Amino acid sequence: MTSPLATRRVARAAMAEADTEDATRPWPPPAGTYAEERGLFQLLQNMLEELLIHKPDDPIEFMINHLKQNNDDAPRICVLGPPASGKTTVKIPNALWANLIQERLSNVDCIKQGWILEGFPENQEQAWMLQSSGIFPRHVVMLYAPDTVLIERSGGKRLDPLTQEVFHTTFDWPSDPLVQERLVKPEDLSEQEVSKKLLEYHRNFPEIFHIYQKVLKSINADQPSVDVLSQVLAFVQSRHRSAAPFTPRILFLGPPGSGKSLQAALIAQKYDVVNICCGQLLKEAVADNTKLGELVKPYIDSGCPVPDNLVLRLLTERLSALDCLSHGWVLSGFPRDVEQGQQLQKARINPNRVFFFNLPYESIMERLSQRRTDPVTGERYHTTFRPAPTPEIQARLRQNPKDEEENIEKRLNIYYSNVKALEDFYQDAFYVNADQDPYVIFEFIESCIIKPLPCKKH
Repeated sequence: MTSPLATRRVARAAMAEADTEDATRPWPPPAGTYAEERGLFQLLQNMLEELLIHKPDDPIEFMINHLKQNNDDAPRICVLGPPASGKTTVKIPNALWANLIQERLSNVDCIKQGWILEGFPENQEQAWMLQSSGIFPRHVVMLYAPDTVLIERSGGKRLDPLTQEVFHTTFDWPSDPLVQERLVKPEDLSEQEVSKKLLEYHRNFPEIFHIYQKVLKSINADQPSVDVLSQVLAFVQSRHRSAAPFTPRILFLGPPGSGKSLQAALIAQKYDVVNICCGQLLKEAVADNTKLGELVKPYIDSGCPVPDNLVLRLLTERLSALDCLSHGWVLSGFPRDVEQGQQLQKARINPNRVFFFNLPYESIMERLSQRRTDPVTGERYHTTFRPAPTPEIQARLRQNPKDEEENIEKRLNIYYSNVKALEDFYQDAFYVNADQDPYVIFEFIESCIIKPLPCKKH
């Protein structure tokens, strides 16, 4: 008779084996997709950061309150820079500053809607005080301009002694004559006083830059304010790269000849994702004599479009394979219209990066109509960009019927009739100028893959 101790040992061994299997088994597609779409990994990371910063006695209660009141996507911005760079400062002792700011930023409106902190911190001590209070900005804008420009700007400042509002003789002159008459030049804005402040700023700037370098962007303030604002907005609306797990699911859409296949091959090679061309997938299914391949073969042989339901079954089967789940994928050739896109969505095949390749009509015709194939070697040539090396090879080259101008035009008409609805369906898509060097295109695509998507407010 087996002893209770032995039984428990067997049970523990079985559980350990099951845990090992679970650890090596990838998450099912719906779970991974759900976590990525709703930012669960980032949410957990943010909550862990808050726990480590605040070290609450009751972590569970702290996390519950965090989820109830906190908005992890709310902006937290510092605007810094030297005197007269486009921000205002007030001299208050460091400790008092930190207490005032911590109290103000703890209010519900700042937690829910976010905040912009102007002119603070001014030095390393103030920055450390903010961090020790659990206040760390997501974006730090550092304005800069030549000292000569800043001194000249300071000379034009005027103060309304009645309202304490600051104006400028060049950039912000009041329209009210009564206000104009009472404006005075601030006493502390002499050239000597401004030079002294600039010297102090330049002494403190390297320390602040070192603390915030991962979230900081320097912007030239010596340009029209509209341009400065545009650059600031573009930066603060961006999202920093996350350490959360990310499995690329990339979709390339575009007209024939726009270079989707080449870019898919480059992405697959560098990032070890699975390259799936829908047309090639259909041909492989036929060549492998699979059950689905037998159903697809009559359509391939006759040149007729393969029904969507068969294509979708084939894609679902392929994208659910272990290599696609583990490494991610890049798909081209499907969907061709919004109905097919909706079918992908229903099948829970949701790309997290979508690219539309744009190429002028004339460039497409030039690329495709001049393609030729050597029937002996299978090598591909182009009469302009890659001509055959010898007259003998040139004489035996053949053109694929689909590359005749009439057939190219038919394919383009089908694409252009569907692309607007597809663009509306994939609203987060990136747009690629495909009429440039392939490696320039690749660098753009790569930058869009590794950076997070902009945060949308619902």
